[in-house]
Amino acid sequence: MSTPTFRPEDYLDLSQTAHAALFEGVERVWDVLPRIEAYLRERLKPGCEGKKVGEAFIGPDVFIGAGTVVEPGAVIKGPAWIGANCEIRTGAYVRENVIVGDGVVLGNSCEFKNAILFNGCQVPHYSYVGDSVLGHRAHLGAGVILSNFKLAGDEIVIRADGAAIATGLHKFGAIVGDGVEIGCQAVLNPGSLIGRESVLYPATIWGGVLPARTVVKNRPEYVFQPRRF
Repeated sequence: MSTPTFRPEDYLDLSQTAHAALFEGVERVWDVLPRIEAYLRERLKPGCEGKKVGEAFIGPDVFIGAGTVVEPGAVIKGPAWIGANCEIRTGAYVRENVIVGDGVVLGNSCEFKNAILFNGCQVPHYSYVGDSVLGHRAHLGAGVILSNFKLAGDEIVIRADGAAIATGLHKFGAIVGDGVEIGCQAVLNPGSLIGRESVLYPATIWGGVLPARTVVKNRPEYVFQPRRF
């Protein structure tokens, strides 16, 4: 059985990011993650063309595009490159090496680290996005966690079609394809790959490769009995 390939264009519309150069020569989509730091170091020109409302912390190595609003209490530590017309809501925590497209929502109590978010992403409430890529118009429901580190701390391996694929990474959250919807309180284990336009129901725990346009349903069984007083 042949080993599957995981090209960036299998998951992502590269016309929906101003940073498609990051993906040049990348054969496995997760191999873009170690490139983010150097890309920002070489190309980032700090500045703020957006609007800061009230007290927010914006570090010295941050660019913010026109029309973007940074609400009170947000922290953008940087290095970070944030596009136009975004919402950086109260309590958002943007750490090192984050690239954000246009029209993106970074929400309350959400943390971002070494990540790429394509245009139109929405991460509005209580999520963690570390060492991950979110495609065009991907949406994370409240409380979604993209776990990026194995408890044992060893290399993250992807298992697909009977093959074990070494990633060379010890920190790798998820590749979330264009138009994916992930329900509230779902958890993606390290090294998850979610195909375009797929849907994961709330409270799903997922690990591995999910094909495009697939629905994962998590329906717990409830037990009903009379209340005893």
